[in-house]
Parts: sequence; structure tokens; C-alpha cells
Amino acid sequence: MTYFIDPSPENFKAFKDLPRDEPIHMLNLLRYRDLAEYPQGHEHHGNGWTGRRAYQEYGATSGPIFARVGGKIVWRGAFQTMVTGPGDKDWHDGFVAQYPNSAAFFEMIKDPDYQLAVVNRTAALVDSRLMRFSPGDVGGGFG
Repeated sequence: MTYFIDPSPENFKAFKDLPRDEPIHMLNLLRYRDLAEYPQGHEHHGNGWTGRRAYQEYGATSGPIFARVGGKIVWRGAFQTMVTGPGDKDWHDGFVAQYPNSAAFFEMIKDPDYQLAVVNRTAALVDSRLMRFSPGDVGGGFG
């Protein structure tokens, strides 16, 4: 089984090549580690936190930066079961983050305080997915 925490260079290039001046939605799927894995010497190394607790720390430390660049959570949910897709793939949580544009996303990830905070995300997750979508109309039917 292959796990993903950070984007591949190819995927990140594809993201960077898309327009930067339009609103975006980022679908996040999260699978937490049983026990967070902080690097040796980090202030939280060996503290016994679960992956979920480390992700909460990521939210607390990155949240102000996310808000400053204009980000907001537009949907959040807890995984229950896979209906269509691989039966061996389950997630703990999912959410959709909205940004005014991808430039705001880049501003967030380049922020020095965010770069310190993201250590908590890496320690927390055993697997994740991050997918960019262009926001569409909400309501009505399928298609």
C-alpha cells in the first residue's frame, strides 16, 4: 500500500501551473497515525500524542495563518464507510478548505510560522489526499 503525506514534485507543478487568480476548494482526506511521529529533538517528540491530537495542534498553530490569507472551512465530516472505491482505503476525517485564490494558498505555505506548524501535520498523518477543485454551484440535482 502506498501512503501520501506531501505532494509529489509533478503534482505540485500541475497545481502551480493552474490559474492563481480564481477561488479554489481543497478537499482534504486524513488518516491519522495511532501515535504521532515527531522528529527527534522536536518539542513534542515523545509526548505520547495520538495522530489526531498532533493534527489538532497543527490546526491550532496554522489556523491563524489560514484565516489571515482568507481561508475558511466550508465542509467538514467524519468518515463512516467507503461506498464506491477501494475497500482497503478508509479515512478518519475529511474537510473542504476554501481559498480566495491559489496565491493565498502559496502565501500560507511560504509563511515561516506555517512552516513550523506543518511539522504537526506530518507527525499526525499516516496517509492523506489533497485535491484542488474549482468551486461550482451548490444545490439542485446531480450533473
